[in-house]
Amino acid sequence: MRAFWGYREFLEGTEIREHPIALVATVMKQIFGIDIPRTLEDVCQPRRLALLVYDMQAGIASQVKDGDLIVEKVARTLEAARAAGVRIIFTRHMNLPKELMGAFAYRMAMAWQHVEDPEKAVPWFLRDSPGFALMPDLRPLPSEAIFDKIAMSAFEGTPLAITLRDCGVTAVAIAGIAMEVGIEPTARHAADLGFIPVIIADACGTDHENAAKRSLDSLAFASDSLITDTSEFCRLLSAKR
Repeated sequence: MRAFWGYREFLEGTEIREHPIALVATVMKQIFGIDIPRTLEDVCQPRRLALLVYDMQAGIASQVKDGDLIVEKVARTLEAARAAGVRIIFTRHMNLPKELMGAFAYRMAMAWQHVEDPEKAVPWFLRDSPGFALMPDLRPLPSEAIFDKIAMSAFEGTPLAITLRDCGVTAVAIAGIAMEVGIEPTARHAADLGFIPVIIADACGTDHENAAKRSLDSLAFASDSLITDTSEFCRLLSAKR
């Protein structure tokens, strides 16, 4: 997998060695005293980078194709990030009890569950239900946070943005499930807030491969995200240790 898709703008001003993934940045561009990070190597600075582990919950990983493989890839990114001292935040998707579900929540539940009667809509990820729990192989450390959310963007209704800003983080790497449902809107929201999104593509699960490809293609076209794979992300973090 290539480290970047369609990023001629990001590749300007870099040297490319024989291997297509081996991108070595020249001196980072500056203007008005501001560094302009443009490559994956530029943003993989542990003190300015966070890893977001998106919705790696038992009830979600069990629904996607190759869920076990995604757990393995996410575990690798976690290991590399922890070793490099990168800040780590997990999210969990949470449904509200039916008494607190509003019109939009019912509309979404009915669409996802293919039912016409709101009485038949069921909140799948209630707090403390088995499906709500994170996968056992991905237990957060005491130094890591878990933010629960009811929206698809990890920034909506959570302390994620204020936490990243307060820690001086400027880029957020994202791995988890699912690419086309929550990771794409999270990446777009990150960019709108001024954080550089890094998509670890092979560590992002999907139940709809065509939809996931459209999401990646769209993010690549917009040119505000960097797209990489687990091996390259871990290699760059290892080099920073």
